Amino acid sequence: MKGMRILIINEVCGTGSTGKICADIARQYEEKGYEAKIAYGRKSYVPDNCKQYAIRIGKSADVYFHALKTMVLDQHGFGSTYATKKFLKWADDYNPDIIWLHNLHGYYINVELLFQWIKRKNVEVKWTLHDCWAFTGHCTHFLIANCDKWKTQCKQCPQKGRYPASRFLDNSESNYKRKREAFGGVENLTLITPSQWLADLTRYSFLREYPVEVKYNRINTDVFKPTASKFRYKYNIENKTMILCVASRWSKRKGIDDVIQLSKKINENTVIVMVGVDRKQLKELPNNIIGINRTENAHQLAEIYTAADLLFNPTREDTYPTVNLEAEACGTKVITYDAGGSKETLHNPKSAAIPVGNYSDVLKYI
Repeated sequence: MKGMRILIINEVCGTGSTGKICADIARQYEEKGYEAKIAYGRKSYVPDNCKQYAIRIGKSADVYFHALKTMVLDQHGFGSTYATKKFLKWADDYNPDIIWLHNLHGYYINVELLFQWIKRKNVEVKWTLHDCWAFTGHCTHFLIANCDKWKTQCKQCPQKGRYPASRFLDNSESNYKRKREAFGGVENLTLITPSQWLADLTRYSFLREYPVEVKYNRINTDVFKPTASKFRYKYNIENKTMILCVASRWSKRKGIDDVIQLSKKINENTVIVMVGVDRKQLKELPNNIIGINRTENAHQLAEIYTAADLLFNPTREDTYPTVNLEAEACGTKVITYDAGGSKETLHNPKSAAIPVGNYSDVLKYI
């Protein structure tokens, strides 16, 4: 494979769930003898062990103006024209043998220009879908809205104000048509999804022309394993039942309201630990919830997972939540809402998927 090149395109490089997945792919191909590059657009920070792969698309100012265009005109994915053209000139010189797409939303790339270039390349193309944005006119998920317009034609989006949020116009009908035109007709394109749930959705969407492979996301079990710590001692909860809740960013979609409601039902011998809260949320938490800011330290997370009696994941929209995998790998059972591909993450016979909104059921498993 000497002299072969792979180009991976994603919102971030080496950070967050998708950024780490892309970094793992780059390393795997490097071990096969490929030259690997990750083109990314968001967050200038790249971990030291990923800098040799990193190629940034545009600058922070380009992200800002793309976000502004989205906020005003609801044209997410159709900004960053100059940044994309400049990147594609570099990509032509790099001349990849494989193109592997990941998250294309995130205010950093023009998808029409990107796919026009891809269609000229005539090389192997893979596209890992981490959510539903590729085949909707606006949103990344639609379970909460109970919307199925994406099957035929998006318009009058009920989630216009959600990421990627538009404060003024609703361009979901035009976005849908432009995506369908841009993403269609690519030779040698294979879709990859991290859950069977998302794979099934693509077969009802305008992406149905492409073959779909399900490849479940994996975690590093050298890190996520039963890990001793003084976590319980530190927070003076050695003799209490510990319910753990983890999210990279807490919101209604991730179930923050459900956790608050659950805290009203637990007794004095039970405590909830929430990882991933921001400063404002931290100030507003009830006394029986211990709030911890988001951490990128996987070893610290393994310690917290191991200390817990169970992980409660109240996500209401998710493709394949890896927090469930991480908790089980640390020996902790999981209670998750049966939303999206969440059920597919469970392997411990003591774990369970419960109906969305039935947070009271968590008490039965304690």
